[in-house]
Amino acid sequence: MFDALIVGGGAAGLSCALVLGSAKDKPFAKDKRIGIIVHQKASHLQDALFNNVLGLTPGTTGISILEGGKLQLSTLYPHVEQIDKEKVLEVSKTKDYFTIKTNKNTYSSKIVVIAVGYTNLMRITGLEQYIEPHPRAAIEKNRIWLKNTDHLIEDNLYVAGSLAGWRSQFAITSGSGAHVATDILTLWNGGKHTKVHDKMSP
Repeated sequence: MFDALIVGGGAAGLSCALVLGSAKDKPFAKDKRIGIIVHQKASHLQDALFNNVLGLTPGTTGISILEGGKLQLSTLYPHVEQIDKEKVLEVSKTKDYFTIKTNKNTYSSKIVVIAVGYTNLMRITGLEQYIEPHPRAAIEKNRIWLKNTDHLIEDNLYVAGSLAGWRSQFAITSGSGAHVATDILTLWNGGKHTKVHDKMSP
């Protein structure tokens, strides 16, 4: 049983996992089991090139971010379980938790974050009732979103990135994933607003 399971290994999913992982020393998060299904084949980062992102060296490729993000996560926060080479097929809810079925395994989690791409090719059974035309994309592109309020679809089911209704801009989708992570940390912290900052030693 995961306490939080993230579906998607793109900008939003990896950002969410990094922020959740960074809270490992907080009393309310230290015993939480966190996982991410890092399926990346459909990520828009596969062919991206970045020249206009603060903090990234111009010419940075999306491929390098995808691979570097997984390495960063495993190096800094190895307690976050990375599930590779699996694609999510279904998400269903019971009374107290979610069941996540992939092409290889079945997982259970108290909280699920959906952070996959926003194309109309997204086919995860159990999410159909939330799908609507994307509010910030050209109609002819047939983009979708999962209807939500401030990233929350329903209790303990979140969506992050472009699929949450945001524009497909790297900094925006990354921030969306971080936003969801701080909402989850706030929930774990009994509703007390929570964020995680690292600081240089004096």
